Amino acid sequence: MSSSAGLGSLLPSEAWQALLAGSAVRRFTKGEILMRQGEPGSYVFILAAGRVKVVRVDVDGNELLLAVRGVADIVGELAVLGGEMRSATVTALVPCLTYVLSAAAFLRIIRERRVEQILLCYLIARQRESDDARAELAGLNALQRVGRVMLRFASVAGGEQPDLGLSQQELAAAVGLSRASVAAALATLRQCGLVATRRRSLVIRDLAKLRAEFG
Repeated sequence: MSSSAGLGSLLPSEAWQALLAGSAVRRFTKGEILMRQGEPGSYVFILAAGRVKVVRVDVDGNELLLAVRGVADIVGELAVLGGEMRSATVTALVPCLTYVLSAAAFLRIIRERRVEQILLCYLIARQRESDDARAELAGLNALQRVGRVMLRFASVAGGEQPDLGLSQQELAAAVGLSRASVAAALATLRQCGLVATRRRSLVIRDLAKLRAEFG
């Protein structure tokens, strides 16, 4: 089971519709925070449109970009399932349309529709994909790391020339390199005509060529 398409593509349609029916619609502008690290896990968000980034701040104050989530995905479910505080902050990368569902309603629908096993398998697959991606990056040089991570985020953004909406510092946090190393790799990719960079904007200009080089 792959988690890349979002939970909405994996649940039976009646279970997914039940989740949406029990939710309230809420919109977020680019840069607006959906949930903060350290808050109680009292609700989940279902992404109907847009993309969000999931960022954790470690004990040393370093920001770690954990994931980018897109349409038909759910964020905030781990804190709800575990009855814990939020482990990360979720921020809109682009304008987002979401459905907000209380923790109690989410747990009730998952139980009533008997999709606990699907949800568990999805979460395990998502964790496994994350672990595999980190292990794969360990054996690559800086340019290869940057290319692979950009491709992974591009699959969530969609389109032929996706704007990942990330800063160089955030990309550095995702690939486990210094900002200087990432800046050097991006300079090489710009010279090859593969990417264009601006403030908090990272556009893949030739996705097919980037995929051929680093996919």
